[in-house]
Amino acid sequence: MINDHDIELLLNDIVELYGYDFTFYSKASLKRRLNRLFEIDKFPSFAEFHYRIKSDKDYLQRFIEEITVNVTEMFRDPGFYKILRTEILPAMGTNPYIKIWHAGCSTGEEVFSMAILLKELNLLHKSLIYATDINPTVLEKFTKGIFPLSNMKQYSENYIASGGVKDFSSYYTANYHTALFDPALIQKTVHSTHNLVSDGSFNEFNLILCRNVLIYFDSQLQDRVFNLFDESLAKLGYLCLGSKESLKFSVINLKYKQHAKEKIWRKIK
Repeated sequence: MINDHDIELLLNDIVELYGYDFTFYSKASLKRRLNRLFEIDKFPSFAEFHYRIKSDKDYLQRFIEEITVNVTEMFRDPGFYKILRTEILPAMGTNPYIKIWHAGCSTGEEVFSMAILLKELNLLHKSLIYATDINPTVLEKFTKGIFPLSNMKQYSENYIASGGVKDFSSYYTANYHTALFDPALIQKTVHSTHNLVSDGSFNEFNLILCRNVLIYFDSQLQDRVFNLFDESLAKLGYLCLGSKESLKFSVINLKYKQHAKEKIWRKIK
């Protein structure tokens, strides 16, 4: 098992060598994931595990994939998407242009969900979606738009529960065990690697979504990220978080007003 001292040593080296800073990630979650990777790949010692990460960039990518959490689905939390469909996005319809940032987008299921909403509301043509993640491998999967066909039943149910009225299968082509989504859905999308820990603001957005990422950060890093989002969000813009996340005790709390009971906050100052 990897101990706390080993983890500190490893994380400091990764920051120094590659610029990826995981030092403010939740210690319990980080330790669990590191030990899982150490056991799966059958390293005889921490020294060999440490050396492999420092010397093999391909293995570093595997490390990042294991440490960063990539659990997502289309129209996850349908009630949240229903509010986006009926209240938030229509209110943005009067804007000449709508800029949206999906931070920590993983393999892009939520980006496709947003694109479908915008298309059905006739807003996609004047929207620009920025999809970012620390992990370039998951971004590559997102751009291909290929997802397991076995997931489509759940995604379709989520879509209908969120207020969707079309045949969900009209958005993808089934081929054996995969579903290929219409590439036109992400023609208005820019994808890029972005590290929420160390990278800065790069645009002013009307809507920022970062759902179920911050739960893996400690409170100090959460506040750093909240400040980044605040710098990146236009006044009266919206910030959307995951079901277990909140602005309640954050450094930016007083500048935002929560939208009903959903994890959606509007910037009022």
